[in-house]
Amino acid sequence: MSGHSKWATTKHQKAAKDAKRGKLFAKLIKNIEVAARMGGGDIDGNPTLYDAVQKARKNSVPIDNIDRAVKRGSGAEAGGADWQTIMYEGYGASGVALLVECLTDNRNRAAMEVRTAMTRAGGSLADPGSVSYLFNRKGLVIVPQPTAGEKLAEDDVLLAVLDAGAEEVNDLGEAFEVICEPTDLVAVRTALQDAGIEYESADQSFLPTLQVPLDEDGARKVLRLVDALEDLDDVQNVYANFDVSDEVLEAVGAD
Repeated sequence: MSGHSKWATTKHQKAAKDAKRGKLFAKLIKNIEVAARMGGGDIDGNPTLYDAVQKARKNSVPIDNIDRAVKRGSGAEAGGADWQTIMYEGYGASGVALLVECLTDNRNRAAMEVRTAMTRAGGSLADPGSVSYLFNRKGLVIVPQPTAGEKLAEDDVLLAVLDAGAEEVNDLGEAFEVICEPTDLVAVRTALQDAGIEYESADQSFLPTLQVPLDEDGARKVLRLVDALEDLDDVQNVYANFDVSDEVLEAVGAD
């Protein structure tokens, strides 16, 4: 979920403790299968697969599950599905724009479930192209603060990634986000590794060029819609262009 950076951090923390961990595991496994199918099963020679595996490991997906997903995706083991990526566009409360990224083996099912979830939670699907222009595709690396020892400063992260193509580094409080062009993603995360800085995830993402500020009522409606969409098996990511203040986020989180 990508909206206001404060919300991105909160969502990131929530995912780690989510009771629906099984759903999270399934989504991470899908990513591994697709990456292995597209670029082969050699983790060292396939940067997309490397990042997908790293993310799965960080989220405690069992090694056996990861290995089997790599084998299925690369064709070394039977059982891999023909996953297709589909992007749906829509609107939520207060005119918030939504991109819903699906990875599915059944386009009709994905379309029906996304449409139903949108309608029930007060959103609406939009025509292709009517929302996507409000987002830019970027590389996004999340760097958490160390759990022990000396805290990272923003300058530490910036110095490590500046020459690798990073465009900006944002301090989210308990983590930093590093934004770059998708083509520089591997170079940026490699630069962090070379500097001895641990990163949580390195993904291609859609970042909004314009954000819609939300009050408590709007935030509740939009977050309810996002949760409904993210709960669907075929949905991998939901991107939105809303902005919530710390106060609104705290009030909504207390519900």
